[in-house]
Amino acid sequence: MTQKAKIHKRLRSVAVSVFVLVFVSISSGVISAHGYVDSPASRAQLCRQGVNTNCGPVQYEPHSIEAKGNFPAGGPADGQITGGGIFPPLFEQTATRWSKVNMNGGPNTFHWTLTAAHATKEWKYYITKIGWDPNKPIARSDLELFCSFNDGGARPSSSVTHTCNVPTDRSGYYVILGVWEIADTGNAFYQAIDVNLSNGDTGGGPDTQAPTAPSNLRSTAATSSSITLAWNAATDNVGVTGYTVYRGTTPVGSVAGTLTSYTVTGLSAGTQYTFTVKAKDAAGNESAASNTVTASTAVGPEKDEQAPSAPSDLTATAMTSSTISLSWKASSDNVGVTGYNIYNGTDKIGSVSGTLLSYTASGLTANTTYTFTVTALDAAGNESGASNAATATTPAPSTEAPDWAPNTSYNVNDLVTYNGVVYQCRQAHTSLPGWEPPTTPALWLEV
Repeated sequence: MTQKAKIHKRLRSVAVSVFVLVFVSISSGVISAHGYVDSPASRAQLCRQGVNTNCGPVQYEPHSIEAKGNFPAGGPADGQITGGGIFPPLFEQTATRWSKVNMNGGPNTFHWTLTAAHATKEWKYYITKIGWDPNKPIARSDLELFCSFNDGGARPSSSVTHTCNVPTDRSGYYVILGVWEIADTGNAFYQAIDVNLSNGDTGGGPDTQAPTAPSNLRSTAATSSSITLAWNAATDNVGVTGYTVYRGTTPVGSVAGTLTSYTVTGLSAGTQYTFTVKAKDAAGNESAASNTVTASTAVGPEKDEQAPSAPSDLTATAMTSSTISLSWKASSDNVGVTGYNIYNGTDKIGSVSGTLLSYTASGLTANTTYTFTVTALDAAGNESGASNAATATTPAPSTEAPDWAPNTSYNVNDLVTYNGVVYQCRQAHTSLPGWEPPTTPALWLEV
């Protein structure tokens, strides 16, 4: 055998070894690691809980905000950091877009829930700088590191806790970014936490400006023992954290700053009451009172026996060979719709709150026809009649795979071809240059 032939033989042997190593790694589930911060609740976790709205797919997978690691030298592009470059709704940034958690400066505990363990390089925590603009998407230059832990490649448990000293030189709305750097894939997981930081008088100057007064306070519903109020949101130089409802001069309840309604309960039948509402911020500043509204409870006890109207215009669209997307128009009710039940035939397969008008049926069989209906519920448990039936057929698995391309949206199970090899999408994302399938095993699986 010639020297050249021997070299070619060695190269083929090395290539086979590398393929086996990659295959074993993928088969063992190493690349399926995910994690999210649930305390204090991250932006994505609050999406999952329904506190944050219009979040897109991340509401179903707050643990999947994965991108290139080695942050800040690497990682998502500026303006896309809070969504890991793959969840565009999380890129959005204004002073009032996201619900915030209250936090005092000094020692604070951060808890990660890991849905799969992974050898870890380090954990890092960043916070937006004093003077950052909360109405612009976050860039690297807005962040500064305040806490880190080096795991040296160790594999953590499913529950990870860190205690960090959160800066005490600033107050008001700030964003904390938790970064979990993975040791053996070159990727990292990103978690943005929106906080109302309270530190009293700080080097950044105390927040002494009160929110504006809520406006258009009104009564929207009444029973024999309750009155429901609604109002238009107040504004603040940093951010409104909540509202206090007053009956006369007595506070009777409070809600978070993202909510602009409240039901006062425990009232007497056939009685007139007077209410006002005040807004507050993280520094404890309280606004002037809203306009005064006077409302009366119903004369006698009532029982809600009226079911909501049936949802309408239900549509079903096959998304992948295992998922079908459903959407419908809202139902109405004499008191209020609290949720919707989703049925496949006669089997209930899920439910959503009354503010949501869509659902994704998953775990379906390829090349199969399904028929769905939706019903509405109210607080008394009354269920509406069924909506119109909507039918869709999941496609058979594709035997043709288009070429992978950057700046393209891919869904789970999509197939692409790259350098003559077919890959299957593992996570929904929008591709970026440098995210070719062979270099991003967390996103693509060779088939």
